[in-house]
Amino acid sequence: MVDLNATLIAQIINFLILVAILTKVAYKPLMQALADRQAKIADSLETAEQEKQAAEKLRQEYLAQLAEARTQAQAIVEKAAKLAEQTKEEMLKEAREESARLLKATQEEIARERDLAIAELKGEVVTLAVAAASKIIAQNMDNTANAKIVDDFITNLDGKKIGGLPC
Repeated sequence: MVDLNATLIAQIINFLILVAILTKVAYKPLMQALADRQAKIADSLETAEQEKQAAEKLRQEYLAQLAEARTQAQAIVEKAAKLAEQTKEEMLKEAREESARLLKATQEEIARERDLAIAELKGEVVTLAVAAASKIIAQNMDNTANAKIVDDFITNLDGKKIGGLPC
């Protein structure tokens, strides 16, 4: 069996002293290093979780801003379309007004030209009528009397619309 001798007791005492020294010198600092490392890892995990939450918050803000930007862009597009339609309507209205004004001015010009042509035609008719009347009558009355007779004749023609002419 086991012999109990002084060497064995000395080895046991040496072992216990070594364990006590190692506990003081190596075990406590090793445990402290492990505890520090565990705390550092826990802090890192906590920081990572906070950063993850911050990133998610930023993502949500980004999505909200993106949605708001899309809404604003849609509103701008709708406003631009409305403005374009309004501008188109204004331009069409102005074009119609200009067309109506030009048509009225043209009609007035035509009426003036027609009146002028009628007046010229009356003058020529008077002259021709006087010339024809003087040849037919073969007597020379004074020009004012001749012009008055022809003017009266033409006035009567205008009043009766003889011959279906529009003058």
